[in-house]
This record gives sequence, structure tokens and C-alpha cells, in this order.
Amino acid sequence: MTTDPRLALEADNRAAARVAGHDHHAHHPAPHHGHASPAAGAPSLNRTAASATLHCLTGCAIGEIAGMVIGTALGLGNLETILLAVALAFFFGYALTLLPLLRAGLPLAAALKLAFLADTASIAIMEIVDNLVMLVIPGAMDAPLDSALFWGSLAIALAVAGVAAFPVVRWLIGRGKGHAVVHRFHAR
Repeated sequence: MTTDPRLALEADNRAAARVAGHDHHAHHPAPHHGHASPAAGAPSLNRTAASATLHCLTGCAIGEIAGMVIGTALGLGNLETILLAVALAFFFGYALTLLPLLRAGLPLAAALKLAFLADTASIAIMEIVDNLVMLVIPGAMDAPLDSALFWGSLAIALAVAGVAAFPVVRWLIGRGKGHAVVHRFHAR
């Protein structure tokens, strides 16, 4: 197992290409003379992890906000509102990863597999943390939609969730897993 995150990312890009059916160099264990490494000139691990965390947080936030707004507007209880928000966060989180994969020409089955591999851990962390923060802020779950308490609590919860997910996202990317699997398809 390699300890260099760039080599791990490169190896995982080859694995993602095999999953997607776009593997032109599967017989090569590593780049050979005359071929530049895809990692050459790549952004730092921290920058890549921050970008991946923000990407994931965007999908989570869309779903979380939609779920909290719908649940609050319908007068659902805390548990029902949280379940709706979590379901929508996973839906939108995966959707934002799937779209570039499908645009890159991956078949739906391969794109779904990559999206699940890439985002499940970070979405789960964000949702656990986000909802725990919402539950511990007094009155946040019962605040009306037009209140600063509702929107301020939700903003704080999402920010804390993103900070909590970053180290895990960074760790996964550094090992060629998580969002690193789909990163090269997002640039297309």
C-alpha cells in the first residue's frame, strides 16, 4: 500500500476507469517513462479535500434545508422532519455527484456505484452532525420558518457538519478513496 496520496489517487483513478469501462492502461501498474503522472500539478490534498467537502456539503444543504422547511411547514414532528431531511440530503448529495459522471458518459450502474463509494461516508457524517446540532440548539427544531433562530441554527449546523466531515474526506482522498474516485470525472 502506498503512502503517497498522489500515487494513491492515481491508482484509484485507474480503478475508477476500470469500473467505468474506460481503462486504456490497466496492464500498467504505474505511469511509465514518457507519460506524465496525472497528479503532476494537481491541487494539494487539503485543497482537494476542501473542494470535495464543499461539493458534498452543497448537496447535503439542499436536501437538509428542503427537508427542514417541508417538515416545519407541514408541522411534522422532530423525528419525521429529521428523517425527511436526511433522505433528501442523501438524494441531493448523490445527485450532485451523479450528474457529472453521467455527463462524462458513464453508464448509470457504474455512475451509481462510484457516487455511493464517493459520498456515503461524508454525507452520513454531515447528516449525523447537522441534525445533532439542530437538536441541541434550544428551540431550533420548533422555530418557525420566518425566524432567525431557524435559519441561524441551520446555518450553524451545516457549517459544523462540514468542518466535522473535512478530516474524513481528506483521509479518504489521501488513500485514493471517497471523492477521489470521482474527482477526475468532475473536471470534464
